[in-house]
Amino acid sequence: MGSGQVTSSVPSGTSEFQGKHVTVAGLGVSGLPAAKALHARGAIVTAVNDGDDARAREQAAELEALGITVRLGDGATLPEGTELIVTAPGWQPGKPLFRAAEQAGVPVWGDVELAWRLRGPDAAPWLAVTGTNGKTTTVQMLASILEAAGLRTAAVGNIGVSVLDAVLGDEQYDVLAVELSSYQLHWAPSLRAYSGAVLNLAPDHLDWHGSMDAYAADKGRIYEGNKIACVYNVADPRTEDLVRDADVEEGCRAVGFTLQAPAVSQLGVVDGILVDRAFVENRQKNAQELAEVSDVDPPAPHNIANALAAAALARSFGVPAQAVRDGLRAFKPDAHRIAHVADIDGVAYVDDSKATNTHAAEASLAAYEPIVWIAGGLAKGAEFDELVANSAKRLRGVVLIGADRALIREALARHAPEVPVVDLDRTDTGAMLQAVTEAKRLARPGDTVLLAPACASMDMFTNYNQRGDAFAAAVRELGA
Repeated sequence: MGSGQVTSSVPSGTSEFQGKHVTVAGLGVSGLPAAKALHARGAIVTAVNDGDDARAREQAAELEALGITVRLGDGATLPEGTELIVTAPGWQPGKPLFRAAEQAGVPVWGDVELAWRLRGPDAAPWLAVTGTNGKTTTVQMLASILEAAGLRTAAVGNIGVSVLDAVLGDEQYDVLAVELSSYQLHWAPSLRAYSGAVLNLAPDHLDWHGSMDAYAADKGRIYEGNKIACVYNVADPRTEDLVRDADVEEGCRAVGFTLQAPAVSQLGVVDGILVDRAFVENRQKNAQELAEVSDVDPPAPHNIANALAAAALARSFGVPAQAVRDGLRAFKPDAHRIAHVADIDGVAYVDDSKATNTHAAEASLAAYEPIVWIAGGLAKGAEFDELVANSAKRLRGVVLIGADRALIREALARHAPEVPVVDLDRTDTGAMLQAVTEAKRLARPGDTVLLAPACASMDMFTNYNQRGDAFAAAVRELGA
């Protein structure tokens, strides 16, 4: 399941960009295909980039070979004559480049906006997913369900495959499963998904958005112009509020998902069965069985919620119930997402290194009991009182690592003073082995040792993948 590459030949219908001076802000995964696509359509492209490292120089050489102007080390100055900016999603709205654009009346699009506008007349509709946590898993589940229904699809967007590559490539799709971040949605004013979902909302990236309200508003853009269904989380009323605020097509419905028995126009769980009371005839009285909870891997509560959201989007596209079951059975989660590593002396060791914020960690902690929790890292401004207070009764013990572990230790002292805490003041390569060793000492048969750091990893590791690998290696060493 791949996507074609952007071709360099000039497509038909180039009038919108022919001769237009376009500045592409940022290289990387989105900037490179954006610059090439615009150049191929006759635009006069200048690419600007803050950095001037080896990778940027390599990408610059690739663009310059096509005749595209590149300015490295200067992403702040608006090139003269710019009529449009296409930005990488991570560039903050307050950057000098965008302030200059606003003063000059120059519009700013993201790569998703560009992809949306470059779609052909017979383009595949988008089933779009956003949320603070669970986006990637949900989109991958959705793609698996769509494939099980025999549809040509791909999981694209914020998931590693550029949506621009998918839209402009040679491969033909029936429907796309699209993961969208709040950054991407901020820069995509004209996006109109077939159906969209907001999985959950918790404080994240507030330094980028400026406030929780602004962050939520950008997430809510995924509902604008939806055709069939706005899928929301019954357990998170803020997602339903975003549906109410959205301007959608006539006949588009609000469809909730819940871990409880579903009401009308909801998907939910009854006696271990995922059921649909939204996309069935006579939904006042009828429900359709879709799959068993045991078909979801792993069957943790927040992952069942992901499965229900994916099922709702697929059902909005007319996918039969059997394809939901078959797609969920075929789906295998990415590494470091509540992944069972091993059982040692009756204790389960689980790697959820991807739980890089408090909301994700709380969902992970809710899946097990009792727990020896390994936590800590870079807090990114997070507060831990609510997380600790809500999870305290599940904790057998806690092992803290990382730069901002004191913040979690202080929250534990306030809300779980009886829980034993091991505070590891080291950041060397052996720190994770010591953390796992201490966790093993605290654990009893039947417990789960859970790596759910609630923090970013870059204080000690390259990324959350390396952190999870270190945990798994330490567990295997103990087991040996």
